[in-house]
Amino acid sequence: MKKIKIGGQIETSAIALGCMRIGGIDERQIDLLIDTALDNGVNFFDHADIYGRGKAEETFGGYLARRKGARDKMIIQSKCAIHDGRYDFSKDYILRSVDGILARLGVEYLDVLLLHRPDTLMEPCEVAEAFDVLKRAGKVRRFGVSNHNAMQIELLKTAVKQPLVANQLQFSPTEAGLVASGLNVNMKNADSVMLGGGLLEYCRIKNMTIQAWSPFQYGFFEGCYIDDDKYPILNQKLQEIAEKYGVTKTGVAAAWILRHPANMQVIAGTTNPSRLREICAGADVHITGEEWYEIYRAAGHSLP
Repeated sequence: MKKIKIGGQIETSAIALGCMRIGGIDERQIDLLIDTALDNGVNFFDHADIYGRGKAEETFGGYLARRKGARDKMIIQSKCAIHDGRYDFSKDYILRSVDGILARLGVEYLDVLLLHRPDTLMEPCEVAEAFDVLKRAGKVRRFGVSNHNAMQIELLKTAVKQPLVANQLQFSPTEAGLVASGLNVNMKNADSVMLGGGLLEYCRIKNMTIQAWSPFQYGFFEGCYIDDDKYPILNQKLQEIAEKYGVTKTGVAAAWILRHPANMQVIAGTTNPSRLREICAGADVHITGEEWYEIYRAAGHSLP
């Protein structure tokens, strides 16, 4: 399994298991899924308190209770700030959220805590106070954000002392806005609009690891592009490259994300152990620059 360093600080697997969908599966299924992850070199597990309204974390906590010692092999991340139709970065809510996360998981600390989506009403000093309390208490070791742009991160950093090690963002061959704007500089087309404000380059400069969520989905959870009739050219290209490297199309899609020099991490949200093994196999494939651009164009993107 390829290794990366989150924020340049903590070495972990390039593939992470995203736990958004695990809340509804039984003990046998969850045990097989997490065992498969660990057996294939995955040691990073991504949660959020909103996933299944806490049920996903409870399910994972059940696994940890059954598998004594498994926690020591893991890097566990969770996210907070989404609740009841709003986003909340208040000190009180962040602290209460983390206490709830730890209780549901049955662990003493989180390796990483992310702020899930930007709260336009945030007071950076309140976030800083919450982070300081959590750090001193040993409840959270590292901090980051999710779905934040560069200036929102800079605003947080006016008060937050700890390094922000990660930014979780949607990225895949079909949802490649992070790179499209950079490839269309000085052009009068839709892709030239820098909706993220140069976010890819910002994260690289600031040593923030981009964690790619929905790496095999198109749209906003509209469906999986693998074997979807909406993407025949993309699937043909993925199959061609998959045959060359002896992996599946899913594996090549993961390799495409990991090929970028930003050293991204793939958040794989599958609950299928076989699919997870395919994704992990892709982490060990290093496609060429030519193949990277071929996949980019096959997904429907154009170059100026």
